[in-house]
Parts: sequence; C-alpha cells; structure tokens
Amino acid sequence: MPEPRPLYQLFISEFVGTALLLSVGLSTVIFNWGEGSVMNHYIPDPAIRRLFAGFLFGSTGCLITLSPVGKISGAHINPVVSIAFWLRGKMRFHAMLGFVISQMLGAAAGSLPLLLWGNQGKSIGYGITLPGDGGVAGAIWGEAITTAGLILLLFVMAGTRYRNYTPYTIPFLYSVMVWAEAPFSGCSTNPARSFGPALVSQNFNGYWVYWIGPLIGTLFIVGCFCWSNLKHIFHFKVARLSFHNHPTHPSLKEKQK
Repeated sequence: MPEPRPLYQLFISEFVGTALLLSVGLSTVIFNWGEGSVMNHYIPDPAIRRLFAGFLFGSTGCLITLSPVGKISGAHINPVVSIAFWLRGKMRFHAMLGFVISQMLGAAAGSLPLLLWGNQGKSIGYGITLPGDGGVAGAIWGEAITTAGLILLLFVMAGTRYRNYTPYTIPFLYSVMVWAEAPFSGCSTNPARSFGPALVSQNFNGYWVYWIGPLIGTLFIVGCFCWSNLKHIFHFKVARLSFHNHPTHPSLKEKQK
C-alpha cells in the first residue's frame, strides 16, 4: 500500500474538484435555464427541467468523486461536508480549515469559465442562487432541509458496506431536491457553489443564507448522530466520499481512543 499523500496535495485536490464542480455543474444549469436555451423548447415544463438539471449537477459531483482528483482528497467539494466530518471527529481542525479555504478558492476559479457563456450565462447570474418563494425564511429552511438530507445520506452510506456506491446516489438525490426545493432557494446546499456565481455576477444579496441554512441542516444531522445510537449503527473512520482503496491522510481519520 502506498504512503498517504501530503496534506497540501489534498488541498489542491479540493481546489481542483470544487473548480470543476462549478465550471461544469453550473454550465449545465446555464444550459438548462439561461436565456435562449434550447431546453425551454424540448422540456417546457419547469418541474421536469428542474429534475433533469438536478440530475446533471449531481452527476457532475459523482464523476468528480470517482475521478483521480476525488480519490486523492475524498471529494468533499463542499465546506459543510468538511465541517460535518470535523464535528463528528473524523477530521482534524487544521485539515478541515484547509479544505474549506481550498474549496472557496476553487469556487472562485471555477466560476471564471462561466463568463464564456456570455448573455446566456449573464441572464441567470451565471447560476446564482437567491431566495425565491417564501423569501429569506423559506430559503433558509429550504437550504437547511436539503443539506440535512445530503449529510444524512453521506453519513448513512459511509457507515455501511455499500460505501463505495456513495457517489452514485448523488445524481438521484439532487434530482429530487432540485425538483422540490429549487423555487425556494435554488437548492445550493453548498456555500462554495453559491459563492462562485455571486462573485462573477457581483451580487451577494442574500449570500449569507447559503451559509446559515446549510450549517443549520448540518448541525441538526450531526447532533442526531452524536446523541443517539446512529453513531454506532453507521460508524465510519475516515472523512471520505471516495472509498476506492486510496490511502487516507491521518488528519482525515478518526482519532484512536
């Protein structure tokens, strides 16, 4: 078995993975919803198009997780995923902080190619997420509920013998969540995903919602696991979403008791 990679290589992996999530994932959003999109003609029903868009975005995350980039760091590509692992004692603080900083920088870099979409991208703020139906309160609760669903799925899958199949569940999860929740907040569940388009469109109105909502959902699920038998039923030792026999850095492992 090869030695675990240095921690800085994991940070680079998170930077690249998050950049790919935004540049490719949000390109699918622009393709589906931007002004002049052919999808308006082929799939005129907005609900069905949300289902399709969620599947494409989730598929992007799935492919990144399965890629060599994802296998290096475990493919968190979302600050609240790293925070959730840290709160459950599966990551050291310095590693979690490095992951989050790398993800935010990756989001900034990955949003720049979105400018190539021109007016089609600009028409929807390059995939920006903003409070919608239900206002700010509706957006916060929508983000809290969908993020709770995401973290619950990741914890449950990581704690079973089916952990290697975790990436394949993401497209189906986001299909349902985007279909049901996108009218309320855009269904981000990821502060880095919302940061990129806010940066390139220079519109940070309501951006704080995409930290507060996901953190509420994350804290709720982590609390449920830490204060119940769930932590024993769905137990795992490493902070990874990609479990394909790649050596894990000690900073992403549960501390030995």
